[in-house]
Amino acid sequence: MNLLPLKLFVHKLTHWEYWPFQIVYAPISLLWIYYALRARSLFFFNAANPSIRNGGFVMGSKRNIYDLIPEEFYAKTAFIPKDTAFADLEGILEGSGIRYPLIAKPDIGLRGNAVKKIHTPDELHKYNNRAGFDYLIQEFITLPNEIGIFYVRYPGEDKGRITGIVAKELLTVTGDGVSTTRELLNGTPRFQFQLKVLQQEYGSQLDSIPEKGEQLTLVPYGNHARGAKFTDCSHMINEALTEVINDMCTRVKGFYYGRLDLMYNTVEELEKGRNFMLVELNGAMSEPTHIYDPRHSLLFAWKELARHITYMYEISQVNHQTKGIPYLNYKSGIRELYAHHVQNRKIVGF
Repeated sequence: MNLLPLKLFVHKLTHWEYWPFQIVYAPISLLWIYYALRARSLFFFNAANPSIRNGGFVMGSKRNIYDLIPEEFYAKTAFIPKDTAFADLEGILEGSGIRYPLIAKPDIGLRGNAVKKIHTPDELHKYNNRAGFDYLIQEFITLPNEIGIFYVRYPGEDKGRITGIVAKELLTVTGDGVSTTRELLNGTPRFQFQLKVLQQEYGSQLDSIPEKGEQLTLVPYGNHARGAKFTDCSHMINEALTEVINDMCTRVKGFYYGRLDLMYNTVEELEKGRNFMLVELNGAMSEPTHIYDPRHSLLFAWKELARHITYMYEISQVNHQTKGIPYLNYKSGIRELYAHHVQNRKIVGF
């Protein structure tokens, strides 16, 4: 009798970090309704980051966000429109200076869906043929560490604050010279949840035996929904790091609230503003992902979510009242949510 499905069910039931989004956010939705009533708009988030479509809550274009950021902070990136012929794509790739391996990801994405590490022209060709959406190709960042930094700044302030930091441990297995990759994955419940997707991506490669000490990173980006382990590293917050992050964020026009995912070499260099690279800047949809540290309770998560939604409401209110930034009206908001739903259907399970 195969007890694995039962074991995984019990593990998921007893670890809230795996619970459905709708359950975790159910109590927080009441706070959202309260702020929506005060703002007289269900879609008040639109004013949180005026330069980003919908404040970065839904339908935010990564390409447009990168255009707001000084180029020195992020990797070489090229925009690929839907239905681009591969011959044209090769020209774009050559002109951009991006080399293999590279990262391909939807221009409008969600939770790491359809993000792929591409090693060869053949793999890029297959991705391009399947992609029914605009996407980006981006230089693969080789810096060893990845973190997410949540940043908040009220309009009119010269200096913002870091409200949380999460370190991301990628889905990586270490060979023992005996076990197959599949067997190594089965040794960790967090990885077992990813087996179906990994089987689709790697196939028979999962039955190979890595050499002893060999490390295989099967998901090369830090996404919780794709098996990364998140650790709360908010103890890293200090004046030096705040200065570096504030300097970058204040140079992004109209950005006040969101999470920066970045790669870096060492903490010491990061605090001096050296050897780091921004992966993505996320707006109003951002989660304070340090809540997903397995050591944290659901009550802690609710408190942090409530704290950050309050920041978003207050920032939106200031932008609305002092700068005349409009809230999204109901009809437009519903239309954007529907467009978001359609986009998600294109990329989920890619």
